[in-house]
Amino acid sequence: MFSLNDSQHYYLCSHPIDMRKGFDSLCGVVSSFMKRDPLSGEVFVFINKSRTRIKLLHWERGGLVIYHKRLEIGRLSLPVLNATTGSYHLSWCDLVLMVEGVSLNGITRKKRYNLPSKTA
Repeated sequence: MFSLNDSQHYYLCSHPIDMRKGFDSLCGVVSSFMKRDPLSGEVFVFINKSRTRIKLLHWERGGLVIYHKRLEIGRLSLPVLNATTGSYHLSWCDLVLMVEGVSLNGITRKKRYNLPSKTA
């Protein structure tokens, strides 16, 4: 079942990926290149060199899931790379806008209230 939402963390791989890669190869990229755990429940986003295909790798209860979309027209726009971490941390909103063809580089975010995180 499609179970992605705004409560998850999304990480975009900073280099293009061969879209022939499957579960095991993408898990290898997550572990070795992105330095994250593919079984953490986070969602990992991969884009090909021509930015016409996108794959999402996600661990959900019972196993790994890959979501794959191919654009027939146009290209995916990438967000600005975080220079300090060398990676992209996307929000659910950023991911949806990117897939829908909205450029993420000129977006101005308005302030919204967020509950402070509870640290014990």
